[in-house]
Amino acid sequence: MRIATFNTENLGEGEASDEADRRRIAILRPQLLRLEADVVCLQEVNAPRDPDGIRRLSLLDALLAGTPYAAFHRAASTRPGAGGPAGGPMDRHNLVVLSRWPISAQRQVFHDFVPPVPHAFLAGGAGAAGADGAIRWDRPLLHVEIAVPGGRRLHVLDLHLRAPLAAPVPGQKTGPFAWASVSGWAEGYFIASVKRSGQALEARLLVERILDAEPEALVVVAGDFNAETGEAPTRILLADIEDTGNGALAGRSLVPLERSLPESQRFSVIHGGRRMMLDHLLASRPLLALYRGLEIHNEALGDELVARSGVRDSPESYHAPVVATFALPETPEQPS
Repeated sequence: MRIATFNTENLGEGEASDEADRRRIAILRPQLLRLEADVVCLQEVNAPRDPDGIRRLSLLDALLAGTPYAAFHRAASTRPGAGGPAGGPMDRHNLVVLSRWPISAQRQVFHDFVPPVPHAFLAGGAGAAGADGAIRWDRPLLHVEIAVPGGRRLHVLDLHLRAPLAAPVPGQKTGPFAWASVSGWAEGYFIASVKRSGQALEARLLVERILDAEPEALVVVAGDFNAETGEAPTRILLADIEDTGNGALAGRSLVPLERSLPESQRFSVIHGGRRMMLDHLLASRPLLALYRGLEIHNEALGDELVARSGVRDSPESYHAPVVATFALPETPEQPS
């Protein structure tokens, strides 16, 4: 059983017939095929409008065409509050889970366990000081249950946490990445940190509910965390006993599978020459018993900071795919 995560980096910003999108498919399709995955968690799958005005994951369909993944079962996030799948996908940064095996249940979680965080703007630009700016997540997380061979159920959480870039503060920006004041930028960075850690908390609370109902659950949390293992969002999700201080809670901790690799190989992003592990697969202890190995396909990974300033219409993703191999669970014994 192979489980993968891959941030496709704004897949579908144009139409599938555009030359730029054909170049993207030519680069990304071999990466997906190399994974040979049974379950794939994707992030940043965009949904441009078709000529009929309906948003569809059209470039994803074009990318998967002619591959085994085209026949996989699929779950995708939708606009929060849109009333389920009928509401259609978000315009940008949808989450998608592809599965060789049937998806028995799916749900998206968006402030189900953690309400929006109250916040009154502090910076005074454009009369914003004191205005209500309740902090909400940028997108939902996606939880699917998969009926894997062996009669077991696999819980997959696909998530994409907020990037550590300052969030907008009314009246405090002079350009996409330029600020009118340090205080405005600092407040925006604080808001972004709350978004990132707050959604990690919501994901952790979902894991707790899964383990409450099913202590031996096979759980994998996958995606782009925009955080390394020592940062607050990942620590919240891991719940290491060094943090909880309680050995009785060890069975509820999650394990980052990249720890099984040498440190020199633990990177999924290169940013300004710094190698960073931002894309993770975290396993519950029962799933860890089936773990056999991890691959990070980072051999051709470019430096995202250098490329964004010097490469026009790059077809690549600046995130490396990550894939883990597990033994299939054994079929539960039937009572005689």
